[in-house]
Amino acid sequence: MINFELLIFNLTNPTLLFFILGMIAKYVKSDLEIPPASKAFISLYLLFSIGFNGGAELAVSGITKEVILSLVFGMFLAFIIPVYSFFILRTKLNSYDAGALSASYGSVSAVTFVSAVAFLEMNQLKAGGEMVAVMASMEFPAIIMGVILMNMFSSHAEANTGEPSPWKAALKHAITNGSVLMIFGSLLIGFVSDASQSVGIKHFTSDIFKGFLAIFLLDMGMVAATRFKSFKKQGSFLFFFALLMPLFNGCWVAVASQWVTQDPANRLIFAILAASASYIAVPAAMRLVAPKADPGIYIPMALGITFPFNITIGMPIYFQLIHG
Repeated sequence: MINFELLIFNLTNPTLLFFILGMIAKYVKSDLEIPPASKAFISLYLLFSIGFNGGAELAVSGITKEVILSLVFGMFLAFIIPVYSFFILRTKLNSYDAGALSASYGSVSAVTFVSAVAFLEMNQLKAGGEMVAVMASMEFPAIIMGVILMNMFSSHAEANTGEPSPWKAALKHAITNGSVLMIFGSLLIGFVSDASQSVGIKHFTSDIFKGFLAIFLLDMGMVAATRFKSFKKQGSFLFFFALLMPLFNGCWVAVASQWVTQDPANRLIFAILAASASYIAVPAAMRLVAPKADPGIYIPMALGITFPFNITIGMPIYFQLIHG
């Protein structure tokens, strides 16, 4: 049963309320808009802040057996989730759309991760620095699995009309994708930086984080409302998949993660990473490897349905499962 006090507590989070404000602004056709340059800067800032602080924390804790196990578990999730997602989706979709969607749901959403960090702070918890590395390392395995599955299980007609997937270009794009590179690079810099000198940028990396997150989620609310409108014509199967698949993934990982770590904050991050869906890195890669896949399906599902579900209802459910 859902803990409604926890749910209300999450829904009254100021950053989440700005997301709802963004959705309202779009539905009432307001001219409210975040300038594109500002959006790009805020996105980079959030990734930089998360990566740098995670690296600094990882430097303090060190590379332990649990850290290595967490990285292995995260990559395992990124390989296994696309597999069963693909076969569910293949019952209704062609191999290209099923492959792109399975890659999206096997990969992760950096913005959902950032929202989960804020949720943990509200509950006086803090995830380990290694979870930043786990998030970044889950991008490319899911993309690779999506491509493998769409090539292995495409129908004869699809195989005859499709072009061979440019594997090297896809892999390079997955690794050098701006968001992945920024968070990995910031993680490394935070890890090797001298702690006494890092104090000098603490006000920038930590103190203003939630303010920038609120503005970013305001814009995400407007984008999600737009994507959701375009998704309505896709039918009930995909709508329920976008709700139930993240719920299933988040719940089983929330339980299974106890064999990887006993830290409740890290377990919630594992759950939210498993439940989230990529709407930035995977769509960009799929343009290269699966041009026949319809972005009008997998982007609205990830951003218009799965993302709002996870940050409003999903996180309290996973959090309660972890705490028993």
